[in-house]
Amino acid sequence: MSALFASLQKVVPTHALSRLVGRLASSENELIKRAFIESFARIYDVNMSEAQCSDLGEYRSFNEFFTRPLREGARPLSDGIVCPADGVVSQLGAIERGRLLQAKGHDYALTTLAGDLAEGLEGGNFCTIYLAPKDYHRVHLPWNGTLTATLAIPGELYSVNAATESSIPGLFARNERLVCRFDTAVGPMLVILVGAMIVASIATEWEGPISPYQREEVNDYHLVYERGDEIGRFMLGSTVICCFSPGQVALNGRLQPGSSVRMGETMATPLSL
Repeated sequence: MSALFASLQKVVPTHALSRLVGRLASSENELIKRAFIESFARIYDVNMSEAQCSDLGEYRSFNEFFTRPLREGARPLSDGIVCPADGVVSQLGAIERGRLLQAKGHDYALTTLAGDLAEGLEGGNFCTIYLAPKDYHRVHLPWNGTLTATLAIPGELYSVNAATESSIPGLFARNERLVCRFDTAVGPMLVILVGAMIVASIATEWEGPISPYQREEVNDYHLVYERGDEIGRFMLGSTVICCFSPGQVALNGRLQPGSSVRMGETMATPLSL
């Protein structure tokens, strides 16, 4: 079944489908937005008690509902380097021979994923977190750092669920993505936002290229952020990949593939501080 699902995505016009859904999701038409929001909240059993605004009728569009902020205190920050988002750990571990594990039998090159922004990360560690549709969809910074550069990469829009991860080689290095490089006290760190089917766009807190990306584009910055600061959001479910410098962090031993995580939980511990 997973192979069939992956094969179907190769013939479905995923870009056109995603943009169509994106236009509907941004609509402020009362009938459209109400149908989208109420159906989605019911099907995925969305926990609105955590939201800053718990009244579904107050949201102007499905996108505004989907990227809803949480109420203050809903995601306290634990010690150390924290998870950037709610979701499920797909894979984590060492970046061995410059490659990251995608799923059993599949890995991919860090340089293919992140281009020149991958410099200095080979031999380090990574953690991949999948954001399911019901999850909180804002992305936060795992550790204090200075954004120095981003690389926007156009690509496919395959689904990023477990079935596709196990069937499409190099999935994350083929999909549209935004690579964000931060300088930190534990060396360079990458936070990579990966697009997917039905993801209308990737948005960031700083001015930059607008998703969907039309070409590869590098932008330089000098923007300081603190641990837990919001840095971006997805309009529908996708994936965040964090990469760390070699010998600088120890991943949380309690995390395993399939572990559910929430933004603010400990993802790793700095070793050099």
